[in-house]
Amino acid sequence: MNKKTLISLLFAGLTQVLAPAFAGSADNTVVEIKRDTAKQLSQQYELIAPTLHRSINSYSLSASLSSLTEPQTRSARSKRSIDSQLYSADRALREAQGVEEVADQLLEVRLADPSMLARWQAGQSPLFAFEPAGDEQTWTQIEAFDIEGNTHWLDVYQMPDRPVLVVDTNGKASLKAGLEVMRRTLAEQNPAPRVRRSAPMMAAEPQPIHTTVLKTIRLEDDKEPWISGAAEVYAIVTGVNPSRDEPTLDIVDMPYLDYDKTTYHPNQVMIHWDRYRWGAADVILMEQDDGTNYKELALKLNEIASDIIAAIPDLEVQAYGVITKITGKIIEAIPDGWLTNDDDFVDVYYTLLKDRTYQDHVGAGGNATATWEPLVIEPTQ
Repeated sequence: MNKKTLISLLFAGLTQVLAPAFAGSADNTVVEIKRDTAKQLSQQYELIAPTLHRSINSYSLSASLSSLTEPQTRSARSKRSIDSQLYSADRALREAQGVEEVADQLLEVRLADPSMLARWQAGQSPLFAFEPAGDEQTWTQIEAFDIEGNTHWLDVYQMPDRPVLVVDTNGKASLKAGLEVMRRTLAEQNPAPRVRRSAPMMAAEPQPIHTTVLKTIRLEDDKEPWISGAAEVYAIVTGVNPSRDEPTLDIVDMPYLDYDKTTYHPNQVMIHWDRYRWGAADVILMEQDDGTNYKELALKLNEIASDIIAAIPDLEVQAYGVITKITGKIIEAIPDGWLTNDDDFVDVYYTLLKDRTYQDHVGAGGNATATWEPLVIEPTQ
């Protein structure tokens, strides 16, 4: 049997294994997609190893699944078949996250940790693994497959002593797409009011922009087991609209915040004060986990915040105390299952005030330490 025939059989086999997972059944989950893919790739490791070794190195620890289907490595028939199945797998995952309209490919294979690279490059046989279902705090073991077809059960927090290739999503691309969906959804729920103009108006003088900047931040625990790789952290800034009795929720990506016990110096604008009443806002830090449906998340966040405001007859009486109630209800709701494979609550900063500096300020949960400083951006001359 020549190499071309072997490769055709490889991708025919992958098609047979993956096809049931993408038949549209409600029981098919992101985890099942990853598990089936990991198992099949482990069984065909010898054929895909050259492509993996070309793609995974000290500069990049991941390879897209599409790179495993390079045209020169298989027949035209197997190319169409595997491309179709990998596209179906990726589409199913994007639909589960609610990002199919803003993201292309998300699935990838990555080496679990940089410390494994030298051993793998030296020829040590890898395991193929995937993140288990559910909240990682409930994980007891991690299922993995070796290239002989055997199943291994790995410790959740103790990194294994052999290389592990993880079938996963591209975390940064997934979070970027998810946050874009959240922003769009929140904008649809709370559109800006239309301004009526009865007569021509002179252009207003540009005004300074008042912001608060995150100068430094450090996490004690990024809530990530070894298999999950670098953390993907984002912030939900909560407050009340300055002109209407409606919530203001801003979603801020923090793509640099990869690992705990490391101090980062982002100098990132986190709060635009013209969007918040009373010059006060809260900041919730979250860590993205696979499977979150971002459209549902945005709708739920807005529902919680709107319900709190609607229940208070006069917001000005309670003033920015209302914001703490909104934030508290959001945090309270996080473990209740409306997040698919729950995003992790990392920490929260209550009642950050405009024009105030907070030096080495510890979050309410004791997990984050950050320095916040006011920054006034003057209009361009």
